Amino acid sequence: MPGLPIIDAHHHFWDLRRNPHPWLRDLPMIPFRYGDYAALRGRDFLPEDYDRVAEGLPVVATVTMEGEWDPADPLGESRWMTALAARTGRPAAHVAQAWLDRADAPAVLEALGGMPLVRGIRHKPRAAASPALVEPGAPGGMGDPRWRAGYGLLARHGLHFELQAPWWHLDEALALVEAHPATPLVLNHTGLPADRSAAGLAGWRAAMRRLAAAPQVSVKISGLGLAGRPWAIADNIGIIRETIGIFGAGRCMFASNFPVDGLCGSFRTIVEGFAAAVADLPEAERAALFAGNAARIYRLRIAGLAGAAGPGEARPGR
Repeated sequence: MPGLPIIDAHHHFWDLRRNPHPWLRDLPMIPFRYGDYAALRGRDFLPEDYDRVAEGLPVVATVTMEGEWDPADPLGESRWMTALAARTGRPAAHVAQAWLDRADAPAVLEALGGMPLVRGIRHKPRAAASPALVEPGAPGGMGDPRWRAGYGLLARHGLHFELQAPWWHLDEALALVEAHPATPLVLNHTGLPADRSAAGLAGWRAAMRRLAAAPQVSVKISGLGLAGRPWAIADNIGIIRETIGIFGAGRCMFASNFPVDGLCGSFRTIVEGFAAAVADLPEAERAALFAGNAARIYRLRIAGLAGAAGPGEARPGR
């Protein structure tokens, strides 16, 4: 048990009876990094479901991540999440869907910037299957001029960017943040170190070090499951400690990625694994990893929590 307040910086809510998430409803199923995800299909995940999996843990706030809502309705999920937060008090903040290379990007980003619950957006860029297959400037990727033009609009609307991409695309991310230093970037799922071979980890480590040179980049230590294996601290402690060593405790956040990471382990298993991995760190650093950094990055007002936004703190760019 961490024994400290927790802000879960990355999880999902969905109501599949009412809302359109094609990957969770349609067939055929998509290729997925954890393999078979049939256990997620047809099952809602709402605040009461979150309470059940997190029972007994000191979660004080949560941040929802877009869940691949139907892209034909890019504002629908954020509107639904805003209504859910008004009714239940959760989430405390939301990261919305937006497609930076689409013609409607300027209007969508303007609308999202006007929603108080929304702090940033995620657009998963086109990703190569391996480092050898990376195509600089490929359509739909971070080097695509249309994609970069959309990214350039984020700061004016007070939005940050959340990146989910394999580590071999992190140099493209570094070029983005160097070109747009006013736009914070949050790297999702620890840079996706799925290949735990010596060569795979060496490539991941080097890419993470290069990206960490940009001070406006932070990272979520999450999404560490491995296909076909239960979540285990022995598999993940090295990744956790190296990430903190590379970015520093002030730029890392723990997050559950539930219900997706429920395919790999229970909520308690994952949280207690994080706690065990950092048990020897100073309390101030552990408090930052579990809650303080998320409070600062997502501008959450939580009484008595170190790092939380003050009552007059505005969005970047506003």
